[in-house]
Amino acid sequence: MLRRAGRSVDAARAAPDEDRIAAASVAVAEARILTTEAGLLAATRLLEYGGTSATGTEDGFDRHWRDVRTHTLHDSVRWKYQAVGRYHLTGERPPRHGAI
Repeated sequence: MLRRAGRSVDAARAAPDEDRIAAASVAVAEARILTTEAGLLAATRLLEYGGTSATGTEDGFDRHWRDVRTHTLHDSVRWKYQAVGRYHLTGERPPRHGAI
């Protein structure tokens, strides 16, 4: 998905029209959704598999979860689901103000 998003962004930069820009925005949003889900799952599993000792400060495993969570809050994914869904279901282009 990351490569697909990169190719879509490259295509939009090479020939910027409304359709290519919308497709690039959606491809990036889809990749962001996937990486958010994967990152939170991986960090959570790391803590689960490590048990209570994995939350101690000596190994710093808890830092991975906090880092992923901080990134997800900085660029909220919740609006991306709506924009991606609308694009695929109705063809509505996502907003161009950085909201997705």
